[in-house]
Amino acid sequence: MKTFLFVLEAVLGLIVVVSILMQKSKADALSGLIQGSKSETFFTKNKSKTKEAMLVKVTIVSMLLFAINTIVLNII
Repeated sequence: MKTFLFVLEAVLGLIVVVSILMQKSKADALSGLIQGSKSETFFTKNKSKTKEAMLVKVTIVSMLLFAINTIVLNII
């Protein structure tokens, strides 16, 4: 059981690292905030269906599973 949890910890850690590195930088959003552009594009209308939204969801879920798995490993 403990070996399985260690392997799961490593896999979840890799998923977290890869999903974070694949996300787009948020530095570009600050320049849009200062300029105040209100252009509506396909990506702003369908933000929940884009690749970036999927990566954010994968990152959140994998981080939660990683944290729960770490707590379980410390309890065992």
